[in-house]
Amino acid sequence: MRVAIAGAGAVGRSIARELIGNGHDVLLVDKDPDSIRPERVPNAEWLLADSCELSSLEEARFEHCDVVIAATGDDKVNLVTSLLAKTEFGVPRTVARINHPNNEWLFTEAWGVDVSVSTPRIMSALVEEAVSVGDLVRLFTFRKGNANLVEMVLPADSPHVGVPSGNVPWPANCALVTILRDGQVYAPDAEQPLESGDELLFVVPAEVEEELEKLLSPRSHG
Repeated sequence: MRVAIAGAGAVGRSIARELIGNGHDVLLVDKDPDSIRPERVPNAEWLLADSCELSSLEEARFEHCDVVIAATGDDKVNLVTSLLAKTEFGVPRTVARINHPNNEWLFTEAWGVDVSVSTPRIMSALVEEAVSVGDLVRLFTFRKGNANLVEMVLPADSPHVGVPSGNVPWPANCALVTILRDGQVYAPDAEQPLESGDELLFVVPAEVEEELEKLLSPRSHG
């Protein structure tokens, strides 16, 4: 898969290393000459260019990209990059970084954003996670599918502790995607019982979140 990343700062470089490690072809684009440091991610392609300019994106061959990630520290740049990638080059999937929470409402399909990732929201969600066993924590939103990635730490008094995940009456359109347990990642197995303290990750529509929380946490019924 070919992935272009706009923004070669610490965030962009970290994403690039991860994707290259997973076998993908990565192009890093940045307009700041000081950010063009090929030695930091030697297996990536590098391009000194402004991702808000059509000519730059043509040079970067965005039309051949499967995914474009707008990961700069400027929300305006990330929006314009996503919009151009989607509307001018038909990139199948765009992912945009949100730096300022007040701008979250802009990161929608109208601006060509398929998935938005709010760093402040994720950080606050991780703080909530540390103190809120049994509460549903929203990590980020998949705009195109009108769904959210949410997490819950299963409380000890949940009625579904010890119940195989396949026997839990999950709400409609709710998908359990991962179980994190003892530092390990488990793919959901219908025969695998849920355990107290499991970190459960779901993809759910917003309107189903409350139902899911009530299902798993008795405290939510109060």
